[in-house]
Amino acid sequence: METYLNTGIKQIIDQFPEVGGILDAHGIGCAPCSVGTCLLKDIIEIHHLGEDEEKVIMAKIAAVLFPDKPIQVPAMKRKISTEPEKISYSPAIKKLMDEHVLIKRYLNLIPAILKNLDIESKEGRQLILDGVDFIRSYADKYHHAKEEDILFKYFDADHGIIKAMLEEHKQARNHVKAVLDALEHRDLDTIARRLTAYRDLLSAHIRKEDEILYPWMDKNLSIKQVGELFSRFHEADREIGYSPEKYQALVERFEEKLNPKEV
Repeated sequence: METYLNTGIKQIIDQFPEVGGILDAHGIGCAPCSVGTCLLKDIIEIHHLGEDEEKVIMAKIAAVLFPDKPIQVPAMKRKISTEPEKISYSPAIKKLMDEHVLIKRYLNLIPAILKNLDIESKEGRQLILDGVDFIRSYADKYHHAKEEDILFKYFDADHGIIKAMLEEHKQARNHVKAVLDALEHRDLDTIARRLTAYRDLLSAHIRKEDEILYPWMDKNLSIKQVGELFSRFHEADREIGYSPEKYQALVERFEEKLNPKEV
């Protein structure tokens, strides 16, 4: 069992699909994760499961991994309590979550942007270019950079969930680069496919950060570290050289122009 506890969850689910079903039944969506590098032993703490639920889940998984013999599953070693409690966020983490709100507003606009998009027109091409500017300047340089250059440095770079988040940032950048390449070649189908893929990826990514990653990080940060983070985040904002209000206004103009319905 020790070997499986130190194996990436995606590898286990690929070999034993029933494990994915067990996790899904307990509200742990590892199966559709685009990376799945988290170790099985880390899943419990990352997802804030209580000890009783941990025992139930691990017993079910052990029965799948070793169907012919009973296995004694060792209790997970926890740095922090994972007993259910109301989630609260530190000011530093709350700042990142507030930035997510504007990013989600842009993601919500993408179907309306793509509807009847005319990339042969200057206006249509500018709509895509403005969106790419928002993604690269606000979502990536303003927001993701604070995660990668500051927040994630407080944690083990080899931890599965950190590696997963970084890989998803990389995938997002690849989608955006592909959108620009497709725009240059007037390839509407690729623009639509890649921008939709970006929307799907970032929507799930933000949900994982808000509901799983950030609460787990907050519980592992000391009061001193939280204060340092908040100060360093504001220093990074001052040094970036442009105001985020520019992108707030851009999204508002998009919303006024496109007036999307809920999707």
